[in-house]
Amino acid sequence: MKNRVYRYIVDKLSQGEKLHFTLVDPDKAGNPDKLEELADLAASAGSDLFLIGGSTSVTPEEAGIVADTLKKTGLPVVIFPGNINCLTPRADAVLFMVLMNTLEPYYLMQVQVLAAPLIRKYGLETIPTGYIVFNMDTAVGHVGRVYPIPYSKPELALAYGLAAEMMGFKLLYLEAGSGAPSPIPPVFPQVIKRNTGLITMVGGGIRSPEAVVELLKAGADIIVTGTVMERDPVKGVEVVKAVKSYRGRDTSS
Repeated sequence: MKNRVYRYIVDKLSQGEKLHFTLVDPDKAGNPDKLEELADLAASAGSDLFLIGGSTSVTPEEAGIVADTLKKTGLPVVIFPGNINCLTPRADAVLFMVLMNTLEPYYLMQVQVLAAPLIRKYGLETIPTGYIVFNMDTAVGHVGRVYPIPYSKPELALAYGLAAEMMGFKLLYLEAGSGAPSPIPPVFPQVIKRNTGLITMVGGGIRSPEAVVELLKAGADIIVTGTVMERDPVKGVEVVKAVKSYRGRDTSS
C-alpha cells in the first residue's frame, strides 16, 4: 500500500491517540540480543514505531541488521537519517528531511539530492519532514551547523513551521538534540499546532512522564525518545506509558 507508514501514523492520530517513537542509534544498540530485548520492552510498553538514526559512523549494513531486529516486533521501522550512510532497503520508510535552521548547504539540499536515487532504488516510502534543532550544544547541533532559535522567540519557530507547511512537509520535528539537558519549552509545539496543520514531533531531553505530559498538553502529537531507553529502560518504559495513557486536552487550540 502506498504511504503505508504515513497512513498508519495519521490513522492513529485521527483516533485521538498521542504517539511514541523509539529512536535507536545502531552505533549504541549493542549486540542483537540486547537490542531485541530493548525493542520488545519498548513495544510492550506501547511505543508505536521505531526510528533508526543518530551516529555519523553507522554503515548501511549495521542499519540493516538493526532494522531486521526491530521489525521482529511487528512495528514500522523508519530511518531518521543523519546522512545517507544509514539508508537501508530493510526499513519500511525514511523521514525525507530538511534541517531547516542549518547554515550548511549540504543539509539544505545536497544530501537530499544524493539520497533520492538510493531511496528510489531501495523502494522506501518517503515521509516529507521539516527538522528544527534548538540546542547548538549537542552532537546534531554541531554536525548540522544549526542556527539556534532563542527560547524567548517562539515566533521564529512559527515562521519555520509556516514555511514547512507551505513547502508541503507532512511532519515537523522539533528537537532539543540527543542528550540535551532538558526538552524544548512547551510553547514551541503550542505555537506550531495553533497556527499550522502539521503533525508535530518533539524529541531530545525528554526523561520523565511529567515532561511528556507538559509537551502533549501543549499540542505535541508525537514524542520521540532514545537515550532514556538506552540508559534506564525502567524510566524509558515509564515515558512510553505516559504518552500512551495521556487523555488530556491539549492547549494548542
